[in-house]
Amino acid sequence: MLHELLLALVGCTGDVFVDVKQQASALGLTTTATSSSTTGCSSSPHPQQDSTTLTTTDDDCTFRLAPDLSFLQHSEREVLDKLLRLGFYYRELNNFCLQSRNLSWINSSYPHSTDGSNAKQPSVYRRALANGIVEVLAVYRAAVLQVEQALMSDPVPVLASVTQGLYQFEGLLPPLHALIREVEREELRGGRLLNLLHAKCHCGVPELQACMQRLLWHGHQVMYRQLEAWMVYGLLQDQHQEFFVSRQQGAEGTANNEHPTEAAHLADWHSGFCVSLEMLPEYITLQVAESILFVGKALQVLRNPSLSFRSHVSSSHGVASKTFTRPNAATQATKFSAQPSSDYQGPELLSPAQANNIASMLRDLKKAPNFHKMSFERAVDSIRAIAATHLWQLVVVHADLIGHLKALKDYFLLAKGDFFQCFLEESRSLMRLPPRPPTAEADLKVPFQQAATKTIGDDDKYFSRVSLRMPQLTSTAAVNNEVDPKRPRSITDSSVSSDTSPYDGWDGLTLEYSIDWPLQLLFTRDVLAKYSKVFQYLLRLKRIQLELEKSWAEAMQQDRADSAQQRGDSRQQRMPMWRVRQHMTYLITNLQFYIQVDVIESQWKLLQERLEASKDFTELARFHQEYLAALITQSFLDIGSVSRILDSIINLCLQLCHIIEQEDGGLNLTELDRITEEFNKKSNSLYTILRSSKLAGSQRAPFLRQFLLRLNYNSFFEATARGALNMGRPRTAH
Repeated sequence: MLHELLLALVGCTGDVFVDVKQQASALGLTTTATSSSTTGCSSSPHPQQDSTTLTTTDDDCTFRLAPDLSFLQHSEREVLDKLLRLGFYYRELNNFCLQSRNLSWINSSYPHSTDGSNAKQPSVYRRALANGIVEVLAVYRAAVLQVEQALMSDPVPVLASVTQGLYQFEGLLPPLHALIREVEREELRGGRLLNLLHAKCHCGVPELQACMQRLLWHGHQVMYRQLEAWMVYGLLQDQHQEFFVSRQQGAEGTANNEHPTEAAHLADWHSGFCVSLEMLPEYITLQVAESILFVGKALQVLRNPSLSFRSHVSSSHGVASKTFTRPNAATQATKFSAQPSSDYQGPELLSPAQANNIASMLRDLKKAPNFHKMSFERAVDSIRAIAATHLWQLVVVHADLIGHLKALKDYFLLAKGDFFQCFLEESRSLMRLPPRPPTAEADLKVPFQQAATKTIGDDDKYFSRVSLRMPQLTSTAAVNNEVDPKRPRSITDSSVSSDTSPYDGWDGLTLEYSIDWPLQLLFTRDVLAKYSKVFQYLLRLKRIQLELEKSWAEAMQQDRADSAQQRGDSRQQRMPMWRVRQHMTYLITNLQFYIQVDVIESQWKLLQERLEASKDFTELARFHQEYLAALITQSFLDIGSVSRILDSIINLCLQLCHIIEQEDGGLNLTELDRITEEFNKKSNSLYTILRSSKLAGSQRAPFLRQFLLRLNYNSFFEATARGALNMGRPRTAH
């Protein structure tokens, strides 16, 4: 009976100690599973069951004493029941380990279960848990063997010796059995399994706590191997979707491409990977997980430069420095120099020494017996700093970021004012006619190149990247322009009240800038769309300013053509028209000056200072986003009410220019009075909104007060705005 007991302790039942569930299955009896809060063996010598069913629970011990053993005392049965529980738990744990460590799925053609369930899906984290449990079971088997050797050498009381020898496992095997049951019931994998193990480590039993920490250590070994592949080589080794860095659904990228293209790498950078919150361990913060995500994507970029970049860098290798020219606040040329790293060799952007340094930090974490959150976060921050610095060097030094930012400012933000002044003058006659959709872009290329020939030197290597683009015109706009291209647009038109409607067919004109790798990491489609939005706004102001200047020149030419007698009468008649034109010019000119000087130049200077003080790619991207956001915010492009008022003012300016052009047929005083009245209302509304405490009294636009001071230097706008408000109030009867 001693050897029967020892075999039962390692999961092998026989005639004395039987497995009632296995026995019932052999006899053809059905087993009914019920839930129970107790997990133990029945101490009754004759368990209650009928001839056809056996009631058990999933967590019940099915090891029992044979019912025909009548010579055992009740106290002996209780001791044997406690010992049999250890054997039952051992067998269940051993079966879990055998299933979890089964590697037959490696040769299978499918990584997931075909029935749509995750129960049979392989899991490397469950395998790591099984490896830790195997260590515990090995110690348990050694203890059973030691008990056997002690009993064979010295005939002492059997049950007392066995109980004393295995007493320590009564506090280990039941919690481990409950653990694997929860893992199987909840189908825990990856980070969810680590969360459970981490929670189990917080207990008041030192032996159990040490055991759970060891199991968590095994799970972290898998996580660290995945971290090493991702943060050292940029590879996502996660066949069963258990890592907290995962590929986005529907994002192919480089996953299925043997020779991924540059577009595939860019897709991976922008939308290929994400942090899976379901698999993120609770003790790793989202900020740290995003840093890990960034490092892996950065390593993919640094280890896989495009072929064009390789050839360009290889041809220019040996150059000591790269110098970029850019204007300062006073538009004087200054130099920005950045020395390449001394260990940079050709197209290799991450030195082996730096890669080994990253791997060494992860190996140190992997060797630690316990997980230390502060050490982990400190190592991740150090690795992120290495990756961000090398990515900064790639983008700023090798890809000439400062030069491209300067080019975007010159062309998209109209910093090359002489070029656009010349372009608008060359294309003025063309833009006075409605655009022809099939040939609109081709028609503008001629004045665009003529303006470049006159104003841009051969040393500007960025102009070749700029091209004009004319989006497809809507049928409504085309029909409106074809009916009467000279007809003034009324402010009551429904199209004028829209936020995005143009005041003529050329309003959709924009620029396109050719971006090379790796600048697409910063200049995404959304970023270039923001530049285009600002460009269209500034070009609209530039065009209407030019029209107002040309209309004044035509008015003065007409005035000089009149005779001396006619001049006095005509001047008195034209004076209201000249006055409102002057007010329009004053408003548009001050608005342009505010945007170009107070907004664009000040933000550009701030961006320069930040770029020079930082060598971190993530900070670089953040600075550029803040730069763009400030341009849009301080130009009021994100305020619908201000944008609608400015669109209406621009349309009114255009209508006035048409009236001045058609003055030969007689001055339309009614239309002029309507334009004057509407312009006063709109300009006063604009001034009232801009001087409100929500705008002028906030940090949204720090230079708005200067703009308002220039606009209202003689209190004209304030007086007219107050007068408009008083006129709008109903008078009380006296």
